[in-house]
Amino acid sequence: MTIDFELNGQNPDSRVLDKIVDVLNNDGVIAYPTDSGYALGCKMGSKKALDKILKMRNLDSAHNFTLICKDLSEISKYAKVDNQAYRLLKKFTPGAYTFILPASSEVPNLLKNPKKKTIGIRIPDFLIPQVLIKALGEPLVSSSLILPDENNFEDLKQSLSEYLEVQAALGGKIDGLILSNYCGGLYTTVIDLTGASPVLLRKGAGDFSWLE
Repeated sequence: MTIDFELNGQNPDSRVLDKIVDVLNNDGVIAYPTDSGYALGCKMGSKKALDKILKMRNLDSAHNFTLICKDLSEISKYAKVDNQAYRLLKKFTPGAYTFILPASSEVPNLLKNPKKKTIGIRIPDFLIPQVLIKALGEPLVSSSLILPDENNFEDLKQSLSEYLEVQAALGGKIDGLILSNYCGGLYTTVIDLTGASPVLLRKGAGDFSWLE
């Protein structure tokens, strides 16, 4: 059963937030709006919820999950950030980007890419994710809401950006759905910062012309 939540990012109802956090604390998976369409979210230490997302999206354990962080200082807690990476993060966050970075010891092993030991990092330019992580008290684990038949990672595709679209696609499969008007219609631009130079992994909403 999917619970629908009405949440105003500018004036959030604390009772609604408490209910969403309760869902997350009980191994639940939510769909929530961002500046790049809807995403799937769960609590950092919940293997049950992570497995549910992998199954829902038909992904293997090598999938790079993303942590939604509140600011640069929180990113530095969960990822290893060198000077080059810091400059890029400072320039392009908040925004429609996901950055792949080496994970720190603060990241549970079940979240790290098993071979590369990396983690995705993101600061959306959208109020609802920020409200959620403040209420949760830690970063929100996130994965783009891409259905199993749309998993060609390099393609630029429209993201699910309407509440009714998400409800039709995932109603009953997720534990919570946050209502929103139209949010951004393209997935994030994904950039790998683990090597000597940034590498563009997915073309999305964020400007990537400087990498081409």
